[in-house]
Amino acid sequence: MDRIIDLTLTVRHGMRGVEFEQLHTVAEHGWNSRVLHLYSHSGTHMDAPLHFAAGDGTIDRIPLDRCLGPAWVADLAGCEPRALIGVADLGPLAGKVRPGDGLLLRTGWSARVDQPQIYRDDLPRISRELAEWCVDRRVRLLGVEPPSVADVNNLEEVRVIHRILLGGGVIIVEGLTNLEALRRERVFFGAVPLKIDGGDGCPCRAFAIDGPADSYPASGHD
Repeated sequence: MDRIIDLTLTVRHGMRGVEFEQLHTVAEHGWNSRVLHLYSHSGTHMDAPLHFAAGDGTIDRIPLDRCLGPAWVADLAGCEPRALIGVADLGPLAGKVRPGDGLLLRTGWSARVDQPQIYRDDLPRISRELAEWCVDRRVRLLGVEPPSVADVNNLEEVRVIHRILLGGGVIIVEGLTNLEALRRERVFFGAVPLKIDGGDGCPCRAFAIDGPADSYPASGHD
């Protein structure tokens, strides 16, 4: 039986870029509501090309059929802090990826989310080789557990890797979690952001259907 697996970090007050402000209460107004202050790249989120001037694409202009489709799950569990992930690390899976496929990197890094300095500063990164390979293979979407695909403390690296991927048509989803719950090597993956006008990125709800990916509609990108 297919399982729907939530791969999204819970958005909590106090996490980087997130603040909740109580606006109404049942006791005073008759209903509850809050104002949400969200950094556009907080928690589990999607990057748009505008984020690094890798094109004029904005989050509201990313078609939904690009956000949903089959994805391969690369098992990189135990990946060392600050590791540079290359094509060889994908193993035999590298030969299976076809145009329009998604690629999810299971590193176990989300276990460090409550250690914010390590989680953000010591993350394993995507090598330039792997980024260019994703573009050459026409990978539709690349999903990672760390909050970025590159070293956030190295502006040149973070700019280059994002521009290669986003400029090459690869959607980036960062801050995934719970990938260890996936049993199959190939799943149906979705990450759906809010439709924010002119958005450079946005928190999204990411999930996988842990069943035969080919039994679901394919992405329109091939």
